[in-house]
Amino acid sequence: MNKLPFLTIGLWLCLLFPLSAQTLYVDATRGKDEAKGTITDPVASLDKAVALAHDFTGNEPVTIKIYPGLYVLRQLLEIKTRSSSADTVRYSLEAVTMPDDPDWQPTKMPVIQSISADNSTKQFAHAVGFLVARNNVSFKGLKFLGNSNPTVRYYYPITREDETLQRLNISQCYFIGEKNSSPIQGAIWAHGGGTHVDHTIFYGCKNALLLFKSITNFALTNSIISGSYEAAVWFGDNKPDFVFRNNIVTNCAYFWLRPENTTPGYTFATSVITGNAHYMGFFGSKGAVEASETNQIEHGVRKSGTILLSEVKTNGLPTDYLNLLPQSDGYDLKAGIFKTPKQ
Repeated sequence: MNKLPFLTIGLWLCLLFPLSAQTLYVDATRGKDEAKGTITDPVASLDKAVALAHDFTGNEPVTIKIYPGLYVLRQLLEIKTRSSSADTVRYSLEAVTMPDDPDWQPTKMPVIQSISADNSTKQFAHAVGFLVARNNVSFKGLKFLGNSNPTVRYYYPITREDETLQRLNISQCYFIGEKNSSPIQGAIWAHGGGTHVDHTIFYGCKNALLLFKSITNFALTNSIISGSYEAAVWFGDNKPDFVFRNNIVTNCAYFWLRPENTTPGYTFATSVITGNAHYMGFFGSKGAVEASETNQIEHGVRKSGTILLSEVKTNGLPTDYLNLLPQSDGYDLKAGIFKTPKQ
């Protein structure tokens, strides 16, 4: 018997019905929360998509594809599946249209904003957007705004509390806080290993990255941190074996805060760190204090120059908003939301 027709039919069926059955679609405009979450029948809210993903048990990647729109978080969303928190299946929340896609525009980027009251008492009362409670979680191509609930003092869009967890990836995202109306206390507050951040922009967040317990294999690359009015990075008493390169850090109170009475041998490479009130500091009983003793190693770090960002003017939101302008110092580092710079 000729098996070729059967192979052809099998291939055709695979194209029609992909093996990655654990994919959900979210559309704030045309979705309905009683929908199935398919590409033709999307749900309307991230709450519903995350809740549906809780019941996934298969071995295929879990992917939540998010269409353009405003997504309002009214409670903490816990990222987990029915399988073990330590399983190796990838779980991604990602934009349908990514910044490097030819037809991307700022209006095609999903916007996520919390209006939740305090929803966690871990260490102290605060509000969380996404609580990462499993390994191998990625956020891609999303814009996070602050929490506009006036009762909330501390808001963290992405948190990982369990210090045994590994592999948290944030790529091509915005975190934009406004301290007078919708503040972000810390954009990413993550314990554990394997936190990798690339091509991400932090603007106006009180702190961009808070990394305290069991931090290993950390990487921050090709990213911009501007206007952090406490510190760009807090780094706990952990091994300083991280990757820090091709970043821009400017207009912050402190570039880096570390625990009191520690002098770890940090290595920073090929970055522009300029225009900040303080460089290295530590946080102790008296709050943030400029460090009198430092031990960092620097390769190609520039501490002078003028950083120019593409900001909103009378013509509205530019396509490259909050990225470096071509005439800015550090433009050659290719930091910013695009992995392939726009022409």
